[in-house]
Amino acid sequence: FLEGEVTTGFIAANPTLMSPLKEKDRAQKLLHYIGEVVVNGTPKSLGATGDAPSSVDPIVPGIHLEHKEKEFSLKKIFDKDGPEAFAKAVRENEGLLITDTTWRDAHQSLLATRLRTIDMLNIAEPTSVALRNAYSLECWGGATFDVSMRFLNECPWERLMAFREAVPDIPFQMLLRGANAVGYTSYADNVVFEFCKMSKEAGMDVFRVFDSLNYIENMRLGIDAVGQAGGIVEAAVCYTGDVSDPKRGLYDLEYYLNFVRELEAQGIHALAIKDMAGLLKPNAAGLLVGAIREEFPNLPIHVHTHDTAGTGVASMLAAAHAGADAVDAATDAMSGTTAQPSLGALVASTQGTNLDTGIDLHEVSKLNEYWEECRGLYAPFESGQKSGSADVYIHEMPGGQYTNLLYQSTQLGLTGQWSQVKTAYAAANRLLGDIIKVTPSSKVTGDLAQFLVANDLTEHEVIEKAEELSFPNSVIEYFQGYLGIPPFGFPEPLRSRVLKGRKIEGTDGLSCFDGRPGAQLAPFDFEGTQAKLEDKWGKDKLSDYDVMSHAMYPAVFDEFMERQEEYGKLSYLDTRTFLTGMKVGQELAVHLEKGKHLILKLISIGESDGGVVNIQFELNGQPRSAHVKDKRDGVKETARLRALKGVTGSIGAAMPGVVLETRVKKGDTVKKGDPLVLMSAMKMETLLTSPCDGVVKQVVVTAGDQLDGGDLCVEIDEAL
Repeated sequence: FLEGEVTTGFIAANPTLMSPLKEKDRAQKLLHYIGEVVVNGTPKSLGATGDAPSSVDPIVPGIHLEHKEKEFSLKKIFDKDGPEAFAKAVRENEGLLITDTTWRDAHQSLLATRLRTIDMLNIAEPTSVALRNAYSLECWGGATFDVSMRFLNECPWERLMAFREAVPDIPFQMLLRGANAVGYTSYADNVVFEFCKMSKEAGMDVFRVFDSLNYIENMRLGIDAVGQAGGIVEAAVCYTGDVSDPKRGLYDLEYYLNFVRELEAQGIHALAIKDMAGLLKPNAAGLLVGAIREEFPNLPIHVHTHDTAGTGVASMLAAAHAGADAVDAATDAMSGTTAQPSLGALVASTQGTNLDTGIDLHEVSKLNEYWEECRGLYAPFESGQKSGSADVYIHEMPGGQYTNLLYQSTQLGLTGQWSQVKTAYAAANRLLGDIIKVTPSSKVTGDLAQFLVANDLTEHEVIEKAEELSFPNSVIEYFQGYLGIPPFGFPEPLRSRVLKGRKIEGTDGLSCFDGRPGAQLAPFDFEGTQAKLEDKWGKDKLSDYDVMSHAMYPAVFDEFMERQEEYGKLSYLDTRTFLTGMKVGQELAVHLEKGKHLILKLISIGESDGGVVNIQFELNGQPRSAHVKDKRDGVKETARLRALKGVTGSIGAAMPGVVLETRVKKGDTVKKGDPLVLMSAMKMETLLTSPCDGVVKQVVVTAGDQLDGGDLCVEIDEAL
């Protein structure tokens, strides 16, 4: 510089030189989040309404492999010789193989899918030893994808890659919703293909592909996408009804055999029987598995159930004796009720028999001790369910939905009406045509059930008033064919009445899809979307995985990025701190990455000054402060106007929720059925529509408003 070879413009001309010096200040963002929780409590969006987290820190057990290398490794076989060799090895295996669902479906079923990455990584090394002879470790997909972003502020892709690094030698398994990927609607074909490709590259092996309606066209897309990605195609037949009861109706043994024949013809590598609600009784399991095994002697059969009624272990043993190769189970502390049957019980029950799992009971018991303590950290998310319940054979609610719907019902103001919601769930199923119920079709059923209870509607009233009711969007989209076509068609006249006057946006006036919805959607523009996201968030903050997350859940991804901007990555924090913050005088160690550790200490919490609280910390011995807005400072809410009963033009919220968007303004002329206000509550969107022709007199809500059911939204002067 002194010699004039470099001027002050050099840095401006070479901005990349400063990139490594940019202070990410992850520590300050962490302090800001902790301060936010200390002052304002656990974020309400998390839904942590139960007891406080346990004060006990889970102890990670030491489990060591005595032999240098195990003889049997399905992961090695797959990596070396491909999915066909994997399937062959499964059929040739002596004994019963186990998939552990603790890292996905168990906590989805028991703890509202709130299990955080750090608590699974902490037990990853012992798990890789204790479950070295497992069929797979189910750890991704399903609801974990959006919940990790929506509630936990974690990137699902980073979670998968961290798992793969920590557990390199057990096959990983995910749940893929066929043409719905990991979403609640249909996507363009290129999205599903690219998603599977990226999932395989990030570490996924076994893709359990299912369709929420057993619609073969949606299944075919998912099967093709996984096959092209090089993954193991485990195609699922979703189970409902009771094949052991000839009076149950439509879903008999021949129905399932016909569907399996269609799946097998697609060149799948394994078959899953996906019993989402735990309806597969022991006798039915023997009948169904036995019939499939007899007709398809070379096809691996993998059975999944939930233990809602308490028959899970018996049903899995019956399936194994009838010819199943693998069954799903969860560690004992995360098993039972709406989760999977007990892993320990299955290991012990088969020990020393021709179904021996090859899993050591002492080793998995050590894993279970960790999970017994770890579950205490998630006490705020416990549903309060004390035991199993055989009424699942009546309402047929999936185990993975049960606790989530229970919580959602509470949030929607239906506290104390859970029994009515379960009864309404059965009624909603009948209204929808007695359908297969698994995400996303189970969400449709649950949304409709809550709608019935919140609005005190009978089945007859729903059919009679269908043209004037503001149904949840999921229900409307179901009838429009967004999920595909149910096995025995749509119910009439309800479908025609719900869709009367409705058109699908982005189509040439279609009221419903005819066939597979994704086939009629334009390809997704990945390049254009990436450019827009880079403009919004910055090129250095985005990866191809982020673009895919946006393709799956645009609004959820944007909210996730906003929280990342404010708080940074929160997966570094232990779960108790994540939920409850710190106490004055407490010292906390945080591991960011190899060689980067933080020692945090909360020194003091100031008084609220002008609505802001000053919090003093020590960070690695140096003073730091965080200024947090005190959201508790008594902001008095004014009482909202209520919609007038019996007045057609007085339109109120159909259910409690938050306003996402208003579609009209004062003075607008509207026709009956025109959209007025879009609302959302716990993943359920409802579009309020005009019940009459007229002119908008006033709109009394704006985006972001929190409403109770019946709160006035729009007033319309009805045209005479």
